[in-house]
Amino acid sequence: MLNRFRNRAFGPGDKIIALAVGVLLLAAAAFAVVRLLPEKCGEGLEEAGEECVGVTAGVLDGDPELDGLIRAVADENARVEKGWKDPENGQARIPYVRIALMMPFTTDATSAMSTAQIARSLAGAHVAQLRANAQAGPRYQLLLANDGKDLDHWQPVVDRLAPMVDDPSPLVGAFGMPSSVPDTLAAAETLSGHRIPVIGPVLTSTTMQAEYFFKTSPSNDLQVQSLGAYLENNPGDGTGFLVTDRREQDSYSADLRDVFLKEFGQKYGLKQRQASYLGLTGDDKGVPQRFADAARSICLTEADTVFFAGRDHDLPHLVNRLANEPSCNHTKPTRILKVGIGMDPESTGTEITAQLRDSRITLVAAASVDTLSWGDGKQLPAGPRGFLEGFEKLKSVPAWGEKPLDDGYAVMYHDAFTVLAQATDRAYDDINGAEKPSAKAGAMKLPNHDDVYNTIINMNILGTDAGASCVNCVRGAGGTFGFDDSPDTRKWAVCKPVPVIEYPAAAVGQGKKADRVYRTYENIFDGSCP
Repeated sequence: MLNRFRNRAFGPGDKIIALAVGVLLLAAAAFAVVRLLPEKCGEGLEEAGEECVGVTAGVLDGDPELDGLIRAVADENARVEKGWKDPENGQARIPYVRIALMMPFTTDATSAMSTAQIARSLAGAHVAQLRANAQAGPRYQLLLANDGKDLDHWQPVVDRLAPMVDDPSPLVGAFGMPSSVPDTLAAAETLSGHRIPVIGPVLTSTTMQAEYFFKTSPSNDLQVQSLGAYLENNPGDGTGFLVTDRREQDSYSADLRDVFLKEFGQKYGLKQRQASYLGLTGDDKGVPQRFADAARSICLTEADTVFFAGRDHDLPHLVNRLANEPSCNHTKPTRILKVGIGMDPESTGTEITAQLRDSRITLVAAASVDTLSWGDGKQLPAGPRGFLEGFEKLKSVPAWGEKPLDDGYAVMYHDAFTVLAQATDRAYDDINGAEKPSAKAGAMKLPNHDDVYNTIINMNILGTDAGASCVNCVRGAGGTFGFDDSPDTRKWAVCKPVPVIEYPAAAVGQGKKADRVYRTYENIFDGSCP
C-alpha cells in the first residue's frame, strides 16, 4: 500500500495542495522572523517618512548628538517608575505624574529647530525635571513627544497623549512646540479640546491662542512695547526701514511685521521704506536669505533704525550683506531692532561681532531672558541661580555649542516645565491636605490635568496696598511672572521681564545708564511688578 502511494505521480490537485502548503510555511516563517526582530521605532512610536514620531518615556531615535541627553532623561524616567513600583531598601513608594515635551528630535537644513536648539531645550527641561524630583511631593517623568522636524506630525502625538490623562500615573500637561506656525496652533487647540494644559516656552506670535494654551515668553506685541520704551530714550533720527520674512506659513514673522507697522509705522516711515526676503526655514520656493536688495535700500535711504521681522538664523546674513554693501559708507551708526528669546550665538560669533563693530551696527533685541548679563551667577536671584547650578551639573554636550545659554532656549524650556511641576505640587498639597496619608500605603491622591489647569490660572500676581505681591506666582530662571484667567492677558505671562539687549555692548566707560526693564502688563499694577 505504501509503495503504491510512493510510486504514484503527482497530479494537478496534488501540486496545488503542495504549493499552498509551501506558501503557508513561508508566510509562517516570515511572521516568526518579523515577530523576533525589534520594531524600528519602539513602543509608543510610529514611522512617519524617515522619522519615528509619537511618545515615549524611554529612548527614541533622534539626532546622534542628542543621544546622551535622551538617555539621561530615559534613565531618570526609569528611576522615577522604580521609585513607585519597586523602591529599594524599604523606602517609601513615591507616586509620579508625567509631563510631555512636544518638539522635534531630528533636523535637516530647513527644519523648525537646529540640533543645538533641540539640545539646549532638552537640557533645560531635564534640569527642571531633576530639580522637581529632588523636592518633596510627587515625582515627574519627562515624556519625549516627537512631532517631526517640521512639526506636522502632531496628530499621532496628541492621539497618544490624550488617553494618558486617565492613567494611574497621569499626564498632567505638555510643553514645547517651538515655532509659531499653523501646525502648532492646531496641536494646541486639539490638546485644549482634551483639557490638557499646554505651555509654549518660546512662542511669541499673538496668533498663538487657545483655551488651555499658556506662554512663558512675551508676545511680539509685548516685546515691541519693550522696544518702544527703549526708543523713547533712544529715538534716533526717525528714519526707519522694515525687513520682513515673507514665508507664508510663518505666523511669527507675519505677526511681528504687523506689530512693527502698528507701533512704529508712522513715526519711522516703515510703510514707504520696507523690503522682504525668503527665510531659510520651510519649503517655500526660491533661494533663501537674499538680502542684497534690502541692504542697498537701507543704505540709499540712510535709515538708522532697521526693524527686523524675521528669524534669528537669518539675521547674520543681513548683517553680512549690510556690512559689505558698497553703497553704504557706515559713517553713522545703524541699529537693527529685533525680538526673540535671547541672543542667538550665531549673531554673536567672532566674525559677525567684528563686522558689527567695523560697520558701526548694533543689534537691539527685546528678549525673554538676558543671560549675557548673568556673569558668574553669584549675584543672581534664586530663580536663575538655581537653574544655573543645575545646568552646570549636566554633562556637556557638543551640540550645545560654545554659548549654550545665550539664545535663552534652555532657560525658557526649564521655566515651562517648572510651571507645570509647580502647579502639580500645589494641587497635590491641596488635594491631600495638611495631614497627608502614608505614601507607603499608596493612599496619596494625584492631581489630574484639570487640577493643574485650574492651578495655573491662579498663579497670579496680587495687587496690595504695599504694591504687587508674588504669592502663588513662578520664580523662574527667566524672572518672576504669573498667569491669570483674564481675557486681557490671553494666557501670556504677567509681569514677565522683557530686557532689551544691545550687542555689541558699549565699551567700558562709554555706556549710558541702563533703561528700566519693562514687565508685561505692568500697567495693571501701576508699574510695580514684584
